[in-house]
Amino acid sequence: MENTLGLEIIEVVEQAAIASSKWMGKGEKDIADQVAVEAMRERMNKIYMRGRIVIGEGERDNAPMLYIGEEVGICTQPNAEALCNPDELVEIDIAVDPCEGTNLVAYGQPGSMAVLAISEKGGLFAAPDFYMKKLAAPPAAKGKVDINKSATENLKILSECLERSIEELVIVVMKRERHNDLIKEIREAGARVALISDGDVGAAISCGFAGTNIHALMGIGAAPEGVISAAAMRALGGHFQGQLIYDPAVVKTGLIGENREANIDRLKSMNINDPDKVYDAHELASGKTVLFAACGITSGNLMNGVRFFNGGARTQSLVISNQSKTARFVDTIHMFGEPKTLQLN
Repeated sequence: MENTLGLEIIEVVEQAAIASSKWMGKGEKDIADQVAVEAMRERMNKIYMRGRIVIGEGERDNAPMLYIGEEVGICTQPNAEALCNPDELVEIDIAVDPCEGTNLVAYGQPGSMAVLAISEKGGLFAAPDFYMKKLAAPPAAKGKVDINKSATENLKILSECLERSIEELVIVVMKRERHNDLIKEIREAGARVALISDGDVGAAISCGFAGTNIHALMGIGAAPEGVISAAAMRALGGHFQGQLIYDPAVVKTGLIGENREANIDRLKSMNINDPDKVYDAHELASGKTVLFAACGITSGNLMNGVRFFNGGARTQSLVISNQSKTARFVDTIHMFGEPKTLQLN
């Protein structure tokens, strides 16, 4: 799969990032997301594959493109019969977030990116559009920290695994009212807190790389993004756990579903009979082959954002594979016309 689709998925996230970056700083988060969706779908439908969106822009009735269940790939073209034989194409499941951190793009803030994860059919958990309690940590702490432990306990474990004092640890938490007690506990334990407004996929992945100065992600964020993070962390060998949150009283910022009981019923209708189950990365991204790709829209810890120059643009992307056990950073110059000079720095 990596040999067949590796470069293709990089180009998919690159096109989404370039489209969205043109709306950076203009205060139009919905448009920044919309153009990323359109660009990602257009490029995806040129790939020789039989793809199915398992995590996307929402349910079919609420999302015109990249909705859950949508089929993508070359066979969706009007002249598909002349272009492909479906029986010869690989079937894959795809999780996408064309503009992870729409507010970050709209207000010109760091850390937004276009992301996707792919695996063979059935290889990605079809998470409902709920919230998820998450714990991400470096490979050295894999299987040692635990989402059921307190933040204080996990900080002690992290300190031992990483051979550094708790005071040297940096924990990323989304700035939300629901996290006030968590933030207080982390600070009282002696660790430092890096608050983010949006975009916890990048924070989770940063835990998998040494030198980012991010040692854990804790707290509650969107469940679909949790699956994408899990795919990347599985390929990186890092620690990731997620637990669905279905009670609006816990989230405090609104939740799909009328109430706790209705949300439990919805989970059961999706064959999720244990709503409190804790999932690890291998359960959220269970496929034999898992690929993750991201392209910076605005600059962040791992990647530079899109930089335009006369006649083109420069992007930085990341593709992670559990098949080849690699994490590749890809620097690309896109030539829109006849550039006077190529941007090399």
